[in-house]
Amino acid sequence: MTLLRGPALSEAFDQGSGAYDRLVAASPGYHAHLRRSARRLGLPDGGAGLRVLDLGCGTGASTEALLAAAPLARITGVDASAGMLERAAAKPRLTHVEFVHAPVEELAVRLAPGSFDAVFAGYLFRNLQDPDAALRLVRRLLVPSGRLAVHEYTLGGSPVHRAVWNAVCAAIIRPAGRLTGDARLYRHLQDSVNTFDTAPEFAGRLRRAGFRDVRALPLPGWETGITHTFVGRAGEEG
Repeated sequence: MTLLRGPALSEAFDQGSGAYDRLVAASPGYHAHLRRSARRLGLPDGGAGLRVLDLGCGTGASTEALLAAAPLARITGVDASAGMLERAAAKPRLTHVEFVHAPVEELAVRLAPGSFDAVFAGYLFRNLQDPDAALRLVRRLLVPSGRLAVHEYTLGGSPVHRAVWNAVCAAIIRPAGRLTGDARLYRHLQDSVNTFDTAPEFAGRLRRAGFRDVRALPLPGWETGITHTFVGRAGEEG
């Protein structure tokens, strides 16, 4: 199986950006789960005075979830796909959000250490060539003890979880991708989940990258054991 990486994945998301919101809206709980994960950041006072990075913001669904959880925060959305960002920036609720077109790998030279009080990343890390390097970057971008929440497809480890994921892909996700002309992107979606970390493995990856108080929290509905929220705090630089 060949996963899409780097510019090839950005190109696939550019092509699929027009239909993306309609397809994810058909997934039961998609937006509610993002809002739950954003709330799990635990930002106080509606985010007043806080700088929050939405890493891999896509078409802005995760950005809207952050605004619901922390309406007073100053949010910056970053994505490698120009097509997805164009959709996000056009949404009326997101007109005051700063959007940055850049792959994660470029942020080390574009954003200063300690630039953010919190980082949210939805459906990002399994798509990266080097998720460990990205996590170390996120830790540097956070203030000491800054908060991280990752919302990601990470199978729980049971064969049942894997079977449910692949059944949903075969019956719904892959056919939808073919109908919209985005078969390559949605094949990648399925395969990237099957080859990425389980939830315990990703929690360990966060700890090795220097995050503390790491927890893997389940989400309800059909995604139980398939999608998790990971929360943690940035430890001190070693």
